[in-house]
Amino acid sequence: MKKNDSDSGSNNSRRWKRMELSLLILYAIAFYSIIIRRSLHLSRDLYSQLHGLRPGWLTIFTQRPNDISDAQWRNFRGNLPILTVVFGIFTLVANKSRAYFGLRERGMSIVWLFISLIYLSYLHGACILFILSIASFNYLLVKIFARKKYFLLVLWSFNIFFLLCNRVYGGYSFSMIGKRWAYLDNFRGTFRWHICFNFVVLRMISFGYDYHWADKYSHFDQKKHIQRCDICKSGKTCYQTLQERCVQNGKYAYSTYICYLVYAPLYLAGPIINFNAFASQLDVPQNNYSARDKTHYGLRWIFSLVLMELMTHLFHYNAFAISGLWKQLAPMDVFIIGYGVLNFMWLKFFLVWRYFRFWSLICGIEAPENMPRCINNCCNLESFWKNWHASYNKWLVRKLLSWAWLTCLFFVPEMMLKSAATTFQVDSAFGEFVFRELRALAGAITITCLMVANLVGYVIGPSGMNWLISQFLKEGLSVLGCMFLTFYVGTKLMFHIDDSKPRRH
Repeated sequence: MKKNDSDSGSNNSRRWKRMELSLLILYAIAFYSIIIRRSLHLSRDLYSQLHGLRPGWLTIFTQRPNDISDAQWRNFRGNLPILTVVFGIFTLVANKSRAYFGLRERGMSIVWLFISLIYLSYLHGACILFILSIASFNYLLVKIFARKKYFLLVLWSFNIFFLLCNRVYGGYSFSMIGKRWAYLDNFRGTFRWHICFNFVVLRMISFGYDYHWADKYSHFDQKKHIQRCDICKSGKTCYQTLQERCVQNGKYAYSTYICYLVYAPLYLAGPIINFNAFASQLDVPQNNYSARDKTHYGLRWIFSLVLMELMTHLFHYNAFAISGLWKQLAPMDVFIIGYGVLNFMWLKFFLVWRYFRFWSLICGIEAPENMPRCINNCCNLESFWKNWHASYNKWLVRKLLSWAWLTCLFFVPEMMLKSAATTFQVDSAFGEFVFRELRALAGAITITCLMVANLVGYVIGPSGMNWLISQFLKEGLSVLGCMFLTFYVGTKLMFHIDDSKPRRH
């Protein structure tokens, strides 16, 4: 009887989840229909008051200008053709050199160093001398002090000192060295070197740590890891193994170190890769992505680029944010713009980071994936940060202090509700139901708070907080309620997506 009751309860649970999923999908379709319809109307009616719109290649068909108001996206999009040509030439030279001469780590480091210095000469001109000088001092420091107890303090102090100096002196000038060098200030390239140097600093620190730990006892148990890791079981090598496994001392050569710092595919935007993983794959190219996998990866990127082009032609979210028109909009429209800006930001970084990661993959170096999960499939702050960019980037150093404080502050209710949900978790069907609902409520609260934080950070700014509060208190409480309900539904949908993953795989 107990078994029959258990089977009956399980069947009822599955039927309820199928019914719930159908209702959630219907709600999601209705929600996005409203969002798309209202976004189209806002972009059509107010486009003459927006800044940063230009005729685009879809303007002929859609009669709508293209939103290129975001400087980062505008620069990347504008340089994409020439960047792709450079991508193709560099990749051909590197891969053919490896195949023809049978090059391993030392040989490939010289090839990529030559290619990367050509690339950096175009970007920074004579300023590559600053990069190489600081990097060389760091190399000497690591080699001399790596076995000392106070090495980590020295390493961090050195790198933080130069980060501050780079910022204070704006990347320096050659005239500071002497008048005879002042003429080099006329050859500073097309891109400010000290902005990209933030990534170089992370790599210099990574090299220092990996060299410091090279002769020390490693807590990484490779045999135990292989037993748990499906990738390593299949005969491939996962990124964690590459990262934790120390390389031979011979691979800490100066040429490999400089190549690691200025490696062209990952130099501008990352993703950040640690030295051990880079040197290992420079010696033996990655084997996790087959030619078919890389083709699929590239085609998905092209599809995402087309999606971005459609978004920027039809929905001018970012232009609304920078034009200050939010004061003319109803609370519901402000929410729509904020939601649109968040998706635009995610897709922009998705395209930029995956473009350079794709380039690196083709050249045999696998870097960590910055955005393995869609922004609309993150129902808590932990998931949000794990599936966003883990490394530092330029957008993090803007003056978004209110955004950062609000994000941290809104983490508190999530932790409280998670604790309550854990308390109520039991083995019964009712306990499972209560636990799931508490998780959904926690997700809805977190996403609502994140939306408010991102409205402050990317749309209305800190100065608009008082306006936002007064508007929502006067006529926006119903909108806030609809937002909460929508994010509750979205969180439940994410649960169903997660539940389906074990069955798919």
